[in-house]
Amino acid sequence: MAFPPSGLSSTAAMANLIVFLICLSSRTSNNLAFYFEGVSVAEAETVSREVFPMDGDLAWVVQISDLHISAYHPERADDLVRLLAPALRVVRPALLLVTGDITDAKNRRRTSSRQDESEWIQYKNSMDAVVKHSGIEKRRIFDIQGNHDKYGVPFVGSSLDFFSTHSISSQFNRLGTIQSISLEGGDRKYLFLGIDDTMSVGIRGPSNLFGHPTDERIAAAVTELKTLDEHLKSSVTKLVFGHFPMSFTASSAQGERYETAFAKQSISAYICGHLHATFGKQLWRLHTVSFPSDSMKPKRATQFWEWELGDWKDYRFIRILAIDQGEVSFLDLELNPSEKFQSSMLITYPTDSRINNRAVDHDKHLRNDINVLVFSVQEMVNVTAKIFDSRRDFCLVEEITMQPAPNYSINKPLFHAKWNPENYRSVSAHRYWLQVFAFDSEGEMITSIRRPFSVEGRAAHFSPTWLAYLIFYLQWENIYSILLWSNICFLVLLLSLPKLLTHLMKRNASYQNWAASTEGRNLLFNVFWFLIEGSRNTKLWAAMVTFLLYLLMFPWFWGRATSEDGEISEMYLSGWRMEASTDGGTLGVPDLMTITLPFMYFVVTPLFLAVYGLSAEMSAICLRLSRTTERSDLQALLVSGQNGAHLGWHVEKTRSLVCKRLRGWSWALLLICAVIVCSHSKLASGTMSAYGTRPVALSPAVSLVPLLLLVAAVYSMMTKSLRP
Repeated sequence: MAFPPSGLSSTAAMANLIVFLICLSSRTSNNLAFYFEGVSVAEAETVSREVFPMDGDLAWVVQISDLHISAYHPERADDLVRLLAPALRVVRPALLLVTGDITDAKNRRRTSSRQDESEWIQYKNSMDAVVKHSGIEKRRIFDIQGNHDKYGVPFVGSSLDFFSTHSISSQFNRLGTIQSISLEGGDRKYLFLGIDDTMSVGIRGPSNLFGHPTDERIAAAVTELKTLDEHLKSSVTKLVFGHFPMSFTASSAQGERYETAFAKQSISAYICGHLHATFGKQLWRLHTVSFPSDSMKPKRATQFWEWELGDWKDYRFIRILAIDQGEVSFLDLELNPSEKFQSSMLITYPTDSRINNRAVDHDKHLRNDINVLVFSVQEMVNVTAKIFDSRRDFCLVEEITMQPAPNYSINKPLFHAKWNPENYRSVSAHRYWLQVFAFDSEGEMITSIRRPFSVEGRAAHFSPTWLAYLIFYLQWENIYSILLWSNICFLVLLLSLPKLLTHLMKRNASYQNWAASTEGRNLLFNVFWFLIEGSRNTKLWAAMVTFLLYLLMFPWFWGRATSEDGEISEMYLSGWRMEASTDGGTLGVPDLMTITLPFMYFVVTPLFLAVYGLSAEMSAICLRLSRTTERSDLQALLVSGQNGAHLGWHVEKTRSLVCKRLRGWSWALLLICAVIVCSHSKLASGTMSAYGTRPVALSPAVSLVPLLLLVAAVYSMMTKSLRP
């Protein structure tokens, strides 16, 4: 099991974060039918159910995510057959879960998104070959959609909805938004609940980044989880899988969220994909949800883990997740394209204390077994568990020889040993560490990762890196609102405060004297100078006010929000407005953050500050020239109407003073303007590539107004400064 890196450099981490932000019918089994009699489930959210037998009380599954099968990168599909099939043949999981972003849906330059049926055909053919060469039953493969799989799909069942025709789920009529898979064995049941939270209307990228659950879907998921508890007498362990992390899942229309629902239903873990290995390796989030107390019941808190898997696209990651008598553990493997499947081990009990989420009752009898799954092509001839004490410099405490489980078979490569867990009671979840060593029939040794354990179920403290906390522990739906409206409030103050200051000092000559003096200038003076002088160009100030009001109330641009041949739709700050949408004007929020935040922070805000700076610099130049004797003499010559060589000499002298002045702050401001132009051009061209060149280019809010404002501000400064 690989844990997140301990840290990143601040510069690299911030760069990654910026790139990341800019650059994201049901079949009901007869065995379960009686469980759900009389259950009220929203008709709009269908549930597909499957039941499979389980041998004993230990089961394991394999998860893959973010395949991004691409017409331009056929090796991703080829490696499913070349790498995944042999791995499945060795691991022999009960289920294979494909958690979204099955296809890439991008053009060769990755500038626009569109569905490509050839990619879905690649996926279907590859998975058929995987089934053939791995021995896994196709019915045990469950795939759900990711945002890439929904790019440009205007509605379910449209001609571009290839998931409904080429996915594994479509072949078994599992096209509901919820897939319920139950593994039943002995007195235990393991439930895997898959949830498809892709947008109802598949907006094209980049404004398709978040999961969008509905109130009905959340209610249906809760009902499915709750019903098993009510109807099954055996112990149930529940896990949920989806594509989107919780931090990138929006709230429902009524403000409901999955975290509370999952905690109330006591799920063990939520597994997902979406953010790829660069960020996904750092997603180990323990959700703790507290429920209010009353006079009859004390306040209680429930926890569940959230784990994201790295992508198949670039790293060929797979996850083996096991449940041993309700205890969940997992192992992430990176399949090496140049090597055959490497022998691996997954300790299923005792679990890693760093991923514990519930403590064992101290008075309860402790489990006296050690279990490990060994996945290898070769036969294991010796398996040994070793326990180390971290307080004694990881001194070896005990060696325990492990034997194949009584019902050992090639389909269940379980090794088992008995021990005395009472010897390892400790108040510290980090004290005792477990590692397993094995030798195969060819004499090659394999080892598991050394990891801490707690027989009492104590949880070890886990500290995420600051970047992991920023991305995974904050709710980006709320962060988007904060970032957007704080920026808008700043711009409103920037436009209104100078006018208020000007009004207050309108009849006060002290400011004019103070501005004309060279004494007493400090930071406060410079701020006042910047605000007041920057807003004195009434025409430019009014243009900025009008531009901001337009951005708040009117469409930013028009474009083909879904397919390349789809209808032209309008994008407002409040969302996309489309005829096919039932969500009013909020479709695509907060997904719009990939468009609105870069535009507001890297174009609009710098633009307004640059216009103020150019106006203030113009006033500073005029003030400096008014102090020169040459300027005074020149004014006298102009008043007297004289001309000739003497007048020309004074004009050239004045212009030389201006040019000298322009070597300072003026050139810096012009450089800032050039940077703004480059940022605007890049953002505008990216938007045009995504939603159509012509409609976006003809939308003045994002294509023309910023450039016109900059040109007007620069022209005003240069002409007034050079005017005699």
